[in-house]
Amino acid sequence: MSLSGAFGSAIATWLAAHGGAGGRRQASAALSATYRAGGGSQSIDLASYLVARLPATYAAVSRVLEELRKRRPGFHPLSLLDAGSGPGTASWAAAGLWPSLSAVTFLDNSPSFLALARELAKGGPEPLASAAAVAGTILALPAGVAADLVVAAYALAELPLARAAAAAEGLWASSRSVLVLVEPGTPHGFARIRAARDTLLAQGAVPVAPCPHALGCPIAGEDWCHFSVRLARSRAHLHAKGALVPFEDERYAYLILAREGDPTGGARILAPPEHAKPGSSFRLCTHGSTEIRYIARRSGAAYKLAKKLGWGDLMAPEKQEEEGS
Repeated sequence: MSLSGAFGSAIATWLAAHGGAGGRRQASAALSATYRAGGGSQSIDLASYLVARLPATYAAVSRVLEELRKRRPGFHPLSLLDAGSGPGTASWAAAGLWPSLSAVTFLDNSPSFLALARELAKGGPEPLASAAAVAGTILALPAGVAADLVVAAYALAELPLARAAAAAEGLWASSRSVLVLVEPGTPHGFARIRAARDTLLAQGAVPVAPCPHALGCPIAGEDWCHFSVRLARSRAHLHAKGALVPFEDERYAYLILAREGDPTGGARILAPPEHAKPGSSFRLCTHGSTEIRYIARRSGAAYKLAKKLGWGDLMAPEKQEEEGS
């Protein structure tokens, strides 16, 4: 996965006008470590962020929004609130998936990020080019700020865990239809996702993904629910990170909630499948529990279907598998 053409071009134009990101290897390393640890976004080197951090964030958010479109194909949002927008990463990802979008709002407590979001958006489609930029925090959303789709990407990470649920409540109140939360795929990131899930399910929110059910989360102990997306590294990205491998794997945790409909059902694949000659094993989150499901090669059509699935995919209910075999 890589940045969209227009977004990549807008970033390249900005970097060229502001001296690029050369010589920022140390700043890039510190930035990545800060974000994984849940640090704040104040006083950061914007060029280093665009080169070293934004590609991974964009890849994770894009993957999550693609899952939303897949699970709710009839959802065509007209408005988007990008809460904790940074440079508008989630807005660019959403604009590429839903042509229906006509109104976008960037919300951030960083003046430099809001200015950057506005400048990058000039090179984007109309909903981005005319986006409103609002100063505010996800803990105290300005009155009247609401949208069909609300996305908060890597925003709860900047809050203490004890305040994550309250922030999620405010974001949910601002969502007319769907709320999307994306966090680092770490135990701390998942803890915030879980706190938001517990609070909002109690208020009637319907899980769309990754949870296939609305029961209690079965992930316990030192385990945590997270997924991974692979992104190609640009030459500047390789230089900034001092990397030799031409790709990066971004681990993320997420939650998609809707105001209407039913839980998706089926089973979410929680880890890379284990394939062997006789068959494949899958670690799954099912109806309020986790399980290891083995699908033998001799199962025929069911095995062929399962063999195409990977970490993070949704496996159809067993009844459907049997009907298709």
